Amino acid sequence: MVVDPYQKREAKKYKNPIPSREYIISWLKKNIDFITLKKLENIFNINNKEGRKALRRRLRAMERDRQIVYISNKCYTIPEKLQIIHGTVIGHRDGYGFLRTETLQDDLWLSVEQMKLCIHGDVVSAYIIDTDRKGRSSAKILKILKPNNNLIVGRYYVNNKKNFVIPDDVRFNFKIYVITNVKKDILDGSIVVVQLKKYPRNKYQAEGLIVEILGEKMGTNLAIEIALRTHSIPDQWSLEVRNQLLNIKNTISHNDRKNRADLRHLPFFTIDDEDARDFDDAIFCKKKINTEEEWDLWVAIADVSAYVKPNTALDKIASERGNSIYFPSRVIPMLPEKISIDLCSLNPHVERLCLVCQMHLSSKGALISYKHYEAIISSHGRFTYNQILKIWNGDVLLCTKYKKELKYIINLFHLQKVFNMYKFDKKNIDFENIEPKFILDSNLRIHKIYQNIRHDVHKFIESCMILANIASSFLVKKYKYPVLFRNHDKPSNNNIISFRFFLKELGLKLCGGDIPESIHYSNLLKKSSYRSDYEIIQNMLLRSMKQAVYSPENRGHFGLCLSSYVHFTSPIRRYPDLLVHRVIKFLILKEKKIFFNKNHIYNINLINLKEAERLGIHCSMTERRADNAVRDVIDWLKCDFMQKKIGHILKGVISNVTSFGLFVRLNSLFIDGLVHIKTLSDDYYYFDSLRLRLIGKSHKKTYRLGDSLDVKVIAINSHERKIELSLCISY
Repeated sequence: MVVDPYQKREAKKYKNPIPSREYIISWLKKNIDFITLKKLENIFNINNKEGRKALRRRLRAMERDRQIVYISNKCYTIPEKLQIIHGTVIGHRDGYGFLRTETLQDDLWLSVEQMKLCIHGDVVSAYIIDTDRKGRSSAKILKILKPNNNLIVGRYYVNNKKNFVIPDDVRFNFKIYVITNVKKDILDGSIVVVQLKKYPRNKYQAEGLIVEILGEKMGTNLAIEIALRTHSIPDQWSLEVRNQLLNIKNTISHNDRKNRADLRHLPFFTIDDEDARDFDDAIFCKKKINTEEEWDLWVAIADVSAYVKPNTALDKIASERGNSIYFPSRVIPMLPEKISIDLCSLNPHVERLCLVCQMHLSSKGALISYKHYEAIISSHGRFTYNQILKIWNGDVLLCTKYKKELKYIINLFHLQKVFNMYKFDKKNIDFENIEPKFILDSNLRIHKIYQNIRHDVHKFIESCMILANIASSFLVKKYKYPVLFRNHDKPSNNNIISFRFFLKELGLKLCGGDIPESIHYSNLLKKSSYRSDYEIIQNMLLRSMKQAVYSPENRGHFGLCLSSYVHFTSPIRRYPDLLVHRVIKFLILKEKKIFFNKNHIYNINLINLKEAERLGIHCSMTERRADNAVRDVIDWLKCDFMQKKIGHILKGVISNVTSFGLFVRLNSLFIDGLVHIKTLSDDYYYFDSLRLRLIGKSHKKTYRLGDSLDVKVIAINSHERKIELSLCISY
């Protein structure tokens, strides 16, 4: 019989003493295996009903206090014996799933049995178990920390008098039974929004309430509504926000002008896309006085912080949204239109409050010095990228039309020549934008697709904005005030190795040894820019990179080859930029010793480090959320467009190779479709994951990235946003 060293203490507390917490922990530490409740009862010689009940209560209390862990096979252990992690469950249509964490590079495998304990989107604690026969690290779920309470979009059906909804997101691979009578008649196949009331844990079926009916017939607007609900994106303004907007004046007051530089005489211009609605940045440049080589460059950014004060309704909704979202036919702005396309849009010939970054550049376009200050400007013109390019190329009509502005536009051209000649950012990884541009018809369907190619004006404006961001990062990193840096970490070793395997197949090499730098990636892209498979190379390089994130910890920006970087240039559409503006304005006013002027900065409250960490994680999430929502809508548009291509034979290039088939990028359409491995009936094909190839077992026929193919469009699954192709093989 074992003796508890704390037995006397326990006897004073309880009539029927049970083993102390310390003694239970010591036994769990000694035991190599996990211990069941029955075994603990035997060890401690507990054989009566009251004792067993008391032991269970104690174990639950210890579990609550995280002294011990109850794992899924009904055993107990101590946390030190497990590698416990927290993460978000990512479901799969086939029943299994993955656990995505902030700390681990790769997702952890969740078996079908584990997925019976949770659903897609749950935040859980789990522990890592040994890798399986396929080499995957797996996880077992301990506890659901935060259930997925988001609304679920799906299609409503009735079968045998049972009402149920099949989720639109296939990662919820279960039916949701409607638990109350539907008051309004809903047609089969209608798209509805459901609030889960009972989760499909273990053998229980999911149940929920229909809270919204979105529509019956799919279209672009409905696709956007689905994306907004699926990704839990707020798109309505609260009463508090609307009331706050009523109190914001439409004119600039005398107090607003105080302590601001008057730059209305400088010919600032905005340069944006043809379809841009908000103009939050304007530029002006000229050669420095007494020198023909050096330059002054002004970047004026709309002073959103003058209207959006901390801890107000506007600030809270901007923080919640994190960023604006640009769908093909609709914008979900971070801030209401009164702010985003009126008061903080640098419209032509209108006075606007700005935060200016004035930079002194060398004859080679390098940043020598900078200063930030509050100003008031009046844009002298709204131009598009293509207009400026035509003027640079000597378009007679435009040069005549903008005769007054011509010399200032030519100044921009000369500075761009400096940037092109000396490449101030030559060490960074210069990706080409190869995304398609959609022209929609009156029904908001795709009418035309073309490649949106960046030309010299795009690159010039981008260079100006990067310089302003660099100057802003230099300023804020001097001080200890929390701000969100834009961090881009180096690629992982595994990703570097995989990328090099891919390059070797193409006869290319990434220099730089075990730890290649940005310039090595940049040189690789330059050397391969002439190749027909350049797009594939760039895409694979992108996949090998880590995602850029926001964080108060400055870790540098690998892609831009910078030791620090912040986003300063778009506070209308990105919340981190607004936080950067607040810190910079605080530093400006601190330098001027202008404090607690109730008409000016009384409400510039800087965030603390803990809040900055939270906002960094949140804004990184909202950025990914926006990307995923836009991708959902674009994928639907592509499927809708491809419906009329069913049966057509098209040319394409293999853009990705997976264990289940080949993704083929259709030439001129810039749309990917899948040739599923089951349609490759001429042989049994196996997947070479290192070299990204499918290889025929008998005939050794090989399919690899960049191969040109003729494919036939065989089916479109708009519900799952999939385009199915088959190979056209000539014998």
